[in-house]
Amino acid sequence: MRIPGPERQEDGGLSAVAAAGGLHRYQLRLHEAYGPVVRFQLPGADTAVSVADPVLLEATTHIDTRPEELFAFLDPLCEAGNLQVLPADEHTPWRRLLLSVLAGRPAHERHFARFAELARELADRWAGQADGEPVELQKELTALSLRMICGFALGGAETDTDRVVAAFEEVLTEHLGRLYQVPRADPRSAERAEAALAYLRATVDRVVAAHRSDGRTDRSDLIGAFVEAGQSPARIRDTVMMTLLAAHHTTGVAVSWTLHLLGRHPEAADRVAAELDQVLGERATPDYGDLRRLTYLDMVLKESMRLFPPGPYGARETTEDLVLGPYEIPAGTTVFYPFWAVHLNPEHWPEPERFDPERFTPQEVAKRPRLAYVPFGIGPRSCEGAALATVEAQVVLAVLLKRLRFRPAPGHEVTPVERFVLWARDGIRMMVRPRDL
Repeated sequence: MRIPGPERQEDGGLSAVAAAGGLHRYQLRLHEAYGPVVRFQLPGADTAVSVADPVLLEATTHIDTRPEELFAFLDPLCEAGNLQVLPADEHTPWRRLLLSVLAGRPAHERHFARFAELARELADRWAGQADGEPVELQKELTALSLRMICGFALGGAETDTDRVVAAFEEVLTEHLGRLYQVPRADPRSAERAEAALAYLRATVDRVVAAHRSDGRTDRSDLIGAFVEAGQSPARIRDTVMMTLLAAHHTTGVAVSWTLHLLGRHPEAADRVAAELDQVLGERATPDYGDLRRLTYLDMVLKESMRLFPPGPYGARETTEDLVLGPYEIPAGTTVFYPFWAVHLNPEHWPEPERFDPERFTPQEVAKRPRLAYVPFGIGPRSCEGAALATVEAQVVLAVLLKRLRFRPAPGHEVTPVERFVLWARDGIRMMVRPRDL
């Protein structure tokens, strides 16, 4: 059976994506018009098959190959091969090692106090914000999450965190500008980005050398675990760069969208505050063990990532023929994962655009297919840092919401767009005041 989809366009689908306001919104339109499986032109991969049905997605979870062209923009950040498209035989041991650190409780507990301290510093600053002045959540929270992951990835080594953050922003701005074809305002931007990249690599080299000289083998330390495993210096540098890239944007925007939604649903914000008061008492910050008791906060975060998944889509490439319901997908086809469309599928999410954290009670979760909610991806190429990102987001939300209340800045419109992640085009500006005022 032929897969339904729009007519082919000479420009490879670029105009259709632009007319929809981005690839994320284009997917919503495609699945609304053609159903759960759609054939469409994907810039950079010619033809792709997009799947928004969580039951049909199960047939794709074994795929361990990504389309190289779609991730080629990351090539300059890697010296030992683009980590996003490593062959399966290289990717599997690398992923296993990364999960042993990022998904492990020892690493989370080791860095938890620092995460809480950084969040508390931000809460202090916002509490003293001049009355009537909004805060820019995305800018502030992505900077916070980058500080968190810098400390995590570099193992608490003595580094100039401010300079690391600034250098990484320089690199990221340059490469995202190339990806989205943004004209360069400064002709020296590429030169500065190369210098910043060289500085970041030299910083990682220095930390690696320190690990080797003092014989550290702490497996809750990202660099230490890779040194112990005998990974090459280039592969360690690449891993740190990819960890910074992935964790920087996703955690920051997840918290930003969550506060945005709570600002528009004060009854949910009140319930979160009451839970924090009950669990923490007079304490301003949670302990690691408190997170499991913050069940409603967890439900709010999950509902936020359903409505605004930080990474709105993913892609794989079939290495053999695949049967997908009534359709046959030949080897070499790009299978597109429209996470936002999956999360807004009305068959599994009644009134899908309504904010309702109660969707994530254990009883409601049990009613849905396993892959109806996939904010961190699917299968062997899913996000290795999912557990760490969740801990970071929970502690930041707990610290901020224990002390502060958020409401929308008057007259400010929030519009989701693509910027490697699901970003707000003109930022997310909110008014902030202490809860006790």
